[in-house]
Amino acid sequence: MSKYAIDPDACRGRQQRLIEVMRREDFDCVIVTQAAHVQWLTGAHVPWLFQSTAVLDARGKLTVAGPSKPEISGTLDEYIPYDAKWHSTLRNDQRQAASSALLEHLGNSLAGKRIGVEYSSFDQHLAHAVDATFVDVEPELYYLRRRKDADELARIRQAISATERMYARAREIIQPGITEIEVFNALQATAVSEFGEPLTGTGNDYQCGSRGGPPRHARAAAAGELYILDLGPAFRGYFADNARTIAVSTPNEIQLEAWTYIMKAFDHIEATVRPGKSAKALFGEVQDILDTAPVGVFNHHLGHGIGLFPHEAPHLNPHWDDTFEEGDVFTAEPGLYASELQVGMRIENDYLVTATGVELLTPFSLEL
Repeated sequence: MSKYAIDPDACRGRQQRLIEVMRREDFDCVIVTQAAHVQWLTGAHVPWLFQSTAVLDARGKLTVAGPSKPEISGTLDEYIPYDAKWHSTLRNDQRQAASSALLEHLGNSLAGKRIGVEYSSFDQHLAHAVDATFVDVEPELYYLRRRKDADELARIRQAISATERMYARAREIIQPGITEIEVFNALQATAVSEFGEPLTGTGNDYQCGSRGGPPRHARAAAAGELYILDLGPAFRGYFADNARTIAVSTPNEIQLEAWTYIMKAFDHIEATVRPGKSAKALFGEVQDILDTAPVGVFNHHLGHGIGLFPHEAPHLNPHWDDTFEEGDVFTAEPGLYASELQVGMRIENDYLVTATGVELLTPFSLEL
């Protein structure tokens, strides 16, 4: 069996952790409609074209209403299919169709119940059809998703492996005159080759001489510039997110000096992060380190968790006050920006929080 196949034991473990929340909050069931939460419970990646709904009851039974083609093949107890296509045409009312199929199957069993739902996206077709008490369980779901199981880590590591190949390819081809779209196309092809299948997501920063943004067709790299690449390919729903900055030609002395302060930030992160460490405090400590650099400013977040979404908890950001926990997978992306640096640099590593510290998941070159 492939190491990336759905792990039924891991899925049942995640379902059990949600059941523990249900018992604490006195929920009769939880209904989720976001694709990431359906995947977290079942292990099955649902293509974005299709809608599904999962119901987990207090006894541990997981029921999913999903498309008849392609049927979701995950760790669940009962599957209720609906027609997501009519005569090969995708329906635009899939959410309503999934809800109708689920309601027809469950009958009046939800009436009068206390039900946990995602307030930001809960299906109004269900809300208006069921006389029940709905309570927001979304914050609990996001918290539960922080701790990555072995099957999730395998997919994240595979996503990260694509970034290693992409950066190696970037260092081969980046030179004065190459356009951003040429770099983008080459790196996407590299990731697809690494996966042996289509990407389910990609990173957002492919511009040269810029802090970030999508690739531009006519913009060519110039000698002396720094090329910030922030890559985040997703493998079967799970995202990598790490950045490297590559000099279009030989980096100059001021660029190399600024780079040493980025390395000081990483030394501090790797020496101090462990369960119980404040992510907000870490942000402040790294800000202090980078503020001593002779050139450049650091004026964005330090990082964030990754998983089924590019930005998850913990947030290394002064607007949150998260605490690192064992099982977190997070990014750290110190940067320095100034015109003297030809815009600047941002370098980003991915880490797993262990019982005693962190494991570096991106042990490939940080050089300019």
